Amino acid sequence: MSTAPVWFITGCSTGLGRELAVAALEAGARVVATARDAASLAPIGPLSGVPAERLLALALDVNNTEQREHCVAQALETFGRIDVLVNNAGYGYQATAEEGDEAQIRALFDTDVFSVFALTRQVLPPMRAQGQGHIIHIGSVAGLFGMPGSGYYAAAKHALEGWTDALAAEIAPLGLHTCCVEPGPLRTEFAGRSLRQTPTALPAYEATAGARQVATRQSSGQQAGDPRLCAQLIVQLTHDKRLPRHLVLGRTVSGMAIQRLSATVQELKDWQAISDSVDFEASKP
Repeated sequence: MSTAPVWFITGCSTGLGRELAVAALEAGARVVATARDAASLAPIGPLSGVPAERLLALALDVNNTEQREHCVAQALETFGRIDVLVNNAGYGYQATAEEGDEAQIRALFDTDVFSVFALTRQVLPPMRAQGQGHIIHIGSVAGLFGMPGSGYYAAAKHALEGWTDALAAEIAPLGLHTCCVEPGPLRTEFAGRSLRQTPTALPAYEATAGARQVATRQSSGQQAGDPRLCAQLIVQLTHDKRLPRHLVLGRTVSGMAIQRLSATVQELKDWQAISDSVDFEASKP
């Protein structure tokens, strides 16, 4: 067991985080499972059916600096290393750009963006010393394109995508790899208990953002994506030293992502002559 990889996963109380913890344990890994309420982690051991010494369950509010430091230190003290970091903790927030609540927006970015930055910074030193490791961010297709009513959530996930591009370039020469997993709708609590909304009160947005807010709530419990299958796939991917930079999950969104990004490429091509005209050499006679 001392050679089994060590996973450190945030947000394991329910949903994809819990399924990842179970799938990693079933695959033979040692797992540090974290959640704000440590008691919510109790089902993970029985679900996976593994010896208790392979699971370390810790209370972690990802926005709490002291708890982050304590949990990483405890993981290293218990297992001696961290091979896979999964930044999974997060939630959705829906509002129109005009009606977004300042406190809600900042809280969203604290959890979905800044806590990811902070925890990754803490895990990078031991991973660098090992010369190997995987860092997986659970993002969203919202990190590839925005939808009405989800502008602030999309902005948070776009921030994560851009940061991961830079991270990937910095750590690849060190033997480390990173990936943004970009799921579509998964059958989790995302659209139910975990979702926060500022309902639109303006008639101008009823047909766009307002309709999507209602549809998102109504989809709770009916989403097509199976979080258990997603978790098993992610665990399988880490058996390879490489990781895809982007991993879109879900039939309902994979085609949409390709279509949207293809349209972006075409637009760049359509305007390339204008884009290229602003360099100094372009104005030379």
